[in-house]
Amino acid sequence: MGNKNDLSSLRNIGPTIQKRLQEIGINSKGELKKVGPALAYQKIQSKNSGKTIPVCYYLYSLQGALEDKHWDDISQKKKQKLLDQVK
Repeated sequence: MGNKNDLSSLRNIGPTIQKRLQEIGINSKGELKKVGPALAYQKIQSKNSGKTIPVCYYLYSLQGALEDKHWDDISQKKKQKLLDQVK
C-alpha cells in the first residue's frame, strides 16, 4: 500500500487522474476505496475549481478502477447512485 505505481496499474487511471488523486492524498487503491469515488471526485473538483472535471472521466473511472471495469461498463443504476452522491 502506498506504492506509487499502485494507482497507475488500475483500469481507467491514466497519468492525469493519478496526479489529481495524489494531489488530494490518494496514493493507492486501498485509499481510493476508503474515501470512495464520490468523495474523491468532489475533492478533485474542489481542488481544481475553474477546470472542467467530466463525470464520466473521473467519477465513473474511479468506480471502474475499484471494480476493474471500463467506466462505461458500470451499470446505469450504479452511475445514477454515484451522481446522486455528488449532488
